Amino acid sequence: MSNTTSNNSWLLPQGIEEALPAETARLESLRRNILDIYSSWGYQLVMPPMIEFLDSLLTGTGHDLDLQTFKLIDQLTGRLMGVRADMTPQVARIDSHQLKNDAPNRLCYVGTVLRTLPDGFGSSRSPFQAGVELYGHGGIESDVEVLCLMVETLRASGINEISIDIGHVGIYRGLTKQAGFNDEQEATLFEMMQRKAIPEIQAYLNAQSIDKKVADMLNALPELHGGESCLQDAEKQFSNADVSVKDALSYLQQAVTKFKQRVGDVAIHFDLSELRGYHYHTGLLFAAYTPGEGQEVARGGRYDDIGEVFGRARPATGFSTDLKTLLNLSQQKVALTSNAIFAPADDDPDLWSAIQELRAQGEKVIQSLPGQKGGAKELGCDQELKLASGRWIVD
Repeated sequence: MSNTTSNNSWLLPQGIEEALPAETARLESLRRNILDIYSSWGYQLVMPPMIEFLDSLLTGTGHDLDLQTFKLIDQLTGRLMGVRADMTPQVARIDSHQLKNDAPNRLCYVGTVLRTLPDGFGSSRSPFQAGVELYGHGGIESDVEVLCLMVETLRASGINEISIDIGHVGIYRGLTKQAGFNDEQEATLFEMMQRKAIPEIQAYLNAQSIDKKVADMLNALPELHGGESCLQDAEKQFSNADVSVKDALSYLQQAVTKFKQRVGDVAIHFDLSELRGYHYHTGLLFAAYTPGEGQEVARGGRYDDIGEVFGRARPATGFSTDLKTLLNLSQQKVALTSNAIFAPADDDPDLWSAIQELRAQGEKVIQSLPGQKGGAKELGCDQELKLASGRWIVD
C-alpha cells in the first residue's frame, strides 16, 4: 500500500457523510420531533429493511431509481438484491402485502437511503430520508393533507420561508394522448418540456401529423407558469382539450384552494410543464423551496396503483425530504448544552447508588475512569458529584 493511500484511509467516499456528536444530537432531536408530529396526525411509523430483492425495490416509483440503486448478489439465493435508494416502494409493499385493511393507511418513515449518484437534495448520496405515505384514498383531501404535513415538517425544522411549486401530470398526459402520440413521441417531447426548449418544441410539433389545435395547446404548456393567473390562462388555452385535461386543471385549482384555506401564508407557484417523476406520478405533484437553496427541500405527489405488482392496487399520495438538508438550512440555531454531572473514579457503593438514582431521574452522569486525562470541563460536565458529610451530593 502506498503512503498516499495509507494516509488517506480515513477519507469517506464522495457524497457519503457522517454526523459528529453535536450534529447527531440536533438530528435526533429533529427526528423525534417530526415523528411526534406525524403520530399526532395518525401516521404510524414503519421501518423497512436497508436491503431487499431488486425486483421489489424497482416497483412503481422504483423503476426511475434503477440507476440510483447499488446492486449485489444474495449469497443464499443467487438473486439480485439492492440497497434502498428510496423508501417509497418499500412502504408501498408494506401497505399492499402486510397491512391488508381497506381503510386508509397513514404510514411514515425515517432512515438512511443510499444512492449511486447525488440527486435532488444537496450533494449527498446518503440522505437521512423522512416522509409520509397515505394509501387508500384517491381524493383532493388526501393530497391536501399531505401538502399541509409537508409544510408542518419544514416549519418544525426551522424553515419558515417556504414556497410550493405545484402541477398536475394529467394535463401533459391528456394532451399527448389527444395528439395520438406513441410512447417514443411522448418521451421525446417530455425531454424537451423539462428543458423548456420552446423553439425545439415548436419545431418538433410542426413536424408531427397532429391537429393544429392540439399542437397549439402543447406549445402553450411550457409558458404556463407563475401565479394563480396562469390557471385562468390555461382554461382559455385548453378550451379545446379533452375532458381529462380539464378535469386535471379543475383538480389542481380545487386542491390549491383547500390548501390555502388551511395554510394561507405559503407562496404558491404553478408550473404546468413541470413533470418531475412523470413516469410514476399519476396526478398532483409538488415540491417545496426556500430562499438561498436552488434545489427543492421536499417533494411529493400522487402515485396511484403503485401496489398493483404486490397484488393490491390502491390510491396513494405522499412526500419525502432529507433531514440533514433541513438541519443545514434551519433558522433555529439552538445551542446544545450537555447539563452533565461528573462523578469521580471511586468504588464506593454509595456513589454507585447515587449515580444510578440520578440516571433513573433522567440526568446524564459521566463517571471518571482511573488514570484518564481530562476532568469535568473536558467531558462537558457543568456539575459534579462530591462527598459531603458522608453523603454524595451534586455540586
